[in-house]
Amino acid sequence: MIKKISKLQILGLLLLANYHLQAQVGILTPMAEVSSALEIKSVDKGLLIPRLTTAEKKAIKRPAHSLLVFDTDQNSVSQNIGTEDYPIWDRLTLFNKQSFYMPSITIPTQVVGTNLKIDLFTEYKNQFKQPMFKSNGAPNTIDYYANPTDLYYYITYYDPTIIKVNSFSKEGVLNYTVLKKANYDSYVNIVFVAR
Repeated sequence: MIKKISKLQILGLLLLANYHLQAQVGILTPMAEVSSALEIKSVDKGLLIPRLTTAEKKAIKRPAHSLLVFDTDQNSVSQNIGTEDYPIWDRLTLFNKQSFYMPSITIPTQVVGTNLKIDLFTEYKNQFKQPMFKSNGAPNTIDYYANPTDLYYYITYYDPTIIKVNSFSKEGVLNYTVLKKANYDSYVNIVFVAR
């Protein structure tokens, strides 16, 4: 025997079919924040994300942008700041803040009295994207920071009798004036520090 469905029940089913439900997941909380997809509340426990070696992390197929893992080799939380097809794993833990010297480049000093500028971030990125040679099994490129504002820029040494530093932008552009022609033993040390 077929039971008849009332018009009110049909109307209720149609409304339910057109109604989009949205919900947040809450763990140890009766009501998650509306703006969150997941909220975890605790006063005596933390969140444990997947712990992987660097090799295991790099073996993840097409890791989503902003995917987080704890890299046990680097002892640091890592985030993919790249794309699924070209992942760039960035260390987020402050005690592992990375600093490194600027790759070697020639800074023009031939014409005394000239004001020059050099984009150090672009020079760094180009060298890391296209190394001249690599060891067997090494990737074709070196992981590099994608944006100039991902780094702080420092000059730890230069000869103030050779150049005068006019400015150093937050994007890594160095403006300087040539005071006299450089000798073979003149150099500038530039250090990059991850923000």
